[in-house]
Amino acid sequence: MPTAQALAMAGDAGLDLVEINANNTPPIVKIMDYGKFKYDQKKRANEARKNQKMVEMKEVWVKPFIEENDLNIKMKKVFEFLDGGNKVKIAVMTRGSKKVLARGKDAVPELFARIMELVGERGTLESKSKPDERTKSIIVAPVKAK
Repeated sequence: MPTAQALAMAGDAGLDLVEINANNTPPIVKIMDYGKFKYDQKKRANEARKNQKMVEMKEVWVKPFIEENDLNIKMKKVFEFLDGGNKVKIAVMTRGSKKVLARGKDAVPELFARIMELVGERGTLESKSKPDERTKSIIVAPVKAK
């Protein structure tokens, strides 16, 4: 509990007596303009939020048996997103395709391996979809600049 003397000093100065740490013995208090303190704190938080870089999730869809040139075109878009600092979700359409069911239990993992080989040093694999999910996907994050 702050002393009466400290309370009187704050009142005489037209300021507030703010308790900084109540757990100490004796408690730590500070004489300040509490309204100005809250205003400055809010202003600093807004400034930090303004300077913060929001990472977006971009999505690119591919088919399991995509041709090489089509994959290169899709990868240009992926590189553009990664260079912009965004994460990229690369999803594979496997719904109802008889080709996938007949030929390709290994087609999707092979495609993902090929994609990660093309991505190389530009990005890192952040996560993969679960094996039991209908739509297979990977998330590639951009490499942080040092």
